[in-house]
Amino acid sequence: MEENRLPLSKRLKGKESPSIPSIVRESDYRKTNRNKKLEIQLHNYIVEEIKNNPDQDKNEDRLKELAENFFEIEKEYLTFEEKNELIQAVKNELYGYGPITRLLADPQITEVMVNGPEDVYFERKGKIYKSDVTFHDDNHVLKVIERIVSPLGRRIDESNPLVDARLPDGSRVNAIIPPLVLNGPTITIRKFSQNPYTITDLISFDTLSEEMAKFMEICVKAKLNIFISGGTGSGKTTSLNVLSSFIPNDERIITIEDAAELKLHQEHVVSLEARPSNIEGQGEIKIRDLVRNSLRMRPDRIIVGEVRSAEALDMLQAMNTGHDGSLGTGHANSPRDMLARLETMVLMAGMDLPVRAIREQIAGALDLIIQQSRMKDGSRKITHITEVIGMEGDTIILQDLFVFRETGISVDGKVHGEFVSTGIRPVCTETLERHGFKFSTSWFKGE
Repeated sequence: MEENRLPLSKRLKGKESPSIPSIVRESDYRKTNRNKKLEIQLHNYIVEEIKNNPDQDKNEDRLKELAENFFEIEKEYLTFEEKNELIQAVKNELYGYGPITRLLADPQITEVMVNGPEDVYFERKGKIYKSDVTFHDDNHVLKVIERIVSPLGRRIDESNPLVDARLPDGSRVNAIIPPLVLNGPTITIRKFSQNPYTITDLISFDTLSEEMAKFMEICVKAKLNIFISGGTGSGKTTSLNVLSSFIPNDERIITIEDAAELKLHQEHVVSLEARPSNIEGQGEIKIRDLVRNSLRMRPDRIIVGEVRSAEALDMLQAMNTGHDGSLGTGHANSPRDMLARLETMVLMAGMDLPVRAIREQIAGALDLIIQQSRMKDGSRKITHITEVIGMEGDTIILQDLFVFRETGISVDGKVHGEFVSTGIRPVCTETLERHGFKFSTSWFKGE
């Protein structure tokens, strides 16, 4: 009991905490605090020295020299490794995104989550880990957020405490600050590969089978209307990007997104991005406005990054009026759930349409629904390729063509299973053959 009343520094002296491994001996604890203070002082010193020189490359060349001058002036005696760590930290502040720069630079990390200044997490291979990275305080996190959103003409403050943005490499960013969040300023960054994944990559990741990949490729080339559904983080945008790569190079493609993420390699691509309202609450351009406008832009293909609201009605109308080959994604847990969500989103358009009319629009517009899921082990799988074959009474009829059948979980938590055909020959076969595409009947033999 007496020991518990002692200050933390006294209790830590000469021993390590058994319950908090990150707390070290008192000398190391003081050294960490000293280095944090030095980092701030070094940063301020270098900024003051180079503020009149906007040449970034020259500033980086000078940075080490200025740092050595600082260490000499402050009479700080540090090891070579400590100096390099401080210099790199200041480099990240000046030219990167602060402490999380090294996490963003790691190609194996797919997501970075900042839950306030002290708690930074990252995702690697589908698993979440806590990082040793920390920020100085809430203001430090806010500066990083402002560095991300300012180049895009977006803002974040008490009157507008949440924002969606993107990094120059296309990575998706969401930021939310107090009073809406209690932990402190929070950042979530969904990273995207510098080199977009190909269908070969998805096969190697065991996201789908070769037969499924070949079938999806000819469906895109034959201009079927395809919707990718799945939960958050299931890989919908990655799969959409891969499907888009099958579009022939001589077609005009219009992409519509909240924050531009798709990376298409075709020559004739026009990328549209929604815009939030300004500080006066005016000037907002919604996805629905962009979908409507795209119809006047002579598109061969319309690709909507994510359909989540009233734009569903305009998207379905476009699919039903000659804009074949359209692609989009939406949040849902199954192909049948995706249909229900589309009905709800159409009603959000404010049109008093009977449910049967909405379902007829959906059944006439969509050809395929590709369901993607994130499994328990963090892997992503295309669990269903489902065909929309029409209406029967008031019900939209679906039939599964391919499914992922889970067979068990290994000792190390890895999900095992197989991709199988249901043995049903697609109704769209005639359309595919009319476009000159042939496929092996062995794809649909079933078990």
